[in-house]
Amino acid sequence: MGFQVKIKYVNDMAKKPFYATEGAAGMDLSAAISEPVILKKGNRVLIPTGIAIALPSAESVAYIYARSGLGIKKGICLSNGVGVIDSDYRGEICVGLINLGDEDYTIEPGERIAQMVFAPVLKAEFVECESLEETERGAGGFGSTGR
Repeated sequence: MGFQVKIKYVNDMAKKPFYATEGAAGMDLSAAISEPVILKKGNRVLIPTGIAIALPSAESVAYIYARSGLGIKKGICLSNGVGVIDSDYRGEICVGLINLGDEDYTIEPGERIAQMVFAPVLKAEFVECESLEETERGAGGFGSTGR
């Protein structure tokens, strides 16, 4: 079950995002660049996708994640961990990449560089209290469960 997302192309090199397989959760985003970009090891770069989107409401968000193949095989990851495209953002989606690999990496025009996943948004309202309900885990964190 999907929903409609408006898309605007802001760059002639832009490619429409797509699901690579029927079971894919994320749509692949491509580099809208006219010539290759060398991402030196340890460096960061901002790559345009050539698209802007309009989500249908404030109850939806688009997350930008690294492509697992680039991350595992080449060490190319998102420089901000996960990108968040808010429902009221209308600018071009650009992807910040960092090269954590051992070698320089060349980003080619049209190369798939990230994936975009849509999700619902739950808005929270904080309620002050003096204590929280106890759980088996309690305040244990950072490996406290032994896993």
